[in-house]
Amino acid sequence: MNIQLGDIGHIIQLAIAPVFMLSTVGTLLLVLLNRLARIIDRSRVLEERLDVAYNDTYINELDVLYRRSHLINIAIALATACGLFVCLVVALLFIGDTTNMALDKYIAGLFVASMVCLIAHFGYLLREIFIASAFMRAHRHVRHIERNQN
Repeated sequence: MNIQLGDIGHIIQLAIAPVFMLSTVGTLLLVLLNRLARIIDRSRVLEERLDVAYNDTYINELDVLYRRSHLINIAIALATACGLFVCLVVALLFIGDTTNMALDKYIAGLFVASMVCLIAHFGYLLREIFIASAFMRAHRHVRHIERNQN
């Protein structure tokens, strides 16, 4: 098991694309965590207001926030799984090249699995954004009607 310097350079070249993808997944996780934090903060405010007095508007908004947080949690799990699969791809690239084991099918399978997780992550994120946007538009419409009645 005598590894040459050129072999390590070749392995690193192979691992660069997955590492860029891992960097992107990390950034996506930050976006998701920020969205989740805002949802949690708003939920706490509404729950404190509900402790003071019952309000159907607050209950409806909390229901939307709970749906959004559920979608964000699934997106976080998918992005994390994607990152894990990419890390395994990089590890298998090094293991396969240093031990001369044929791991190409496993590497390809893990990379496809990471892509599927990434695609599903974007689907859940997009669904959450649609729900947030629809609620915001509906809420703006309600305020506009209330303002015109006064």
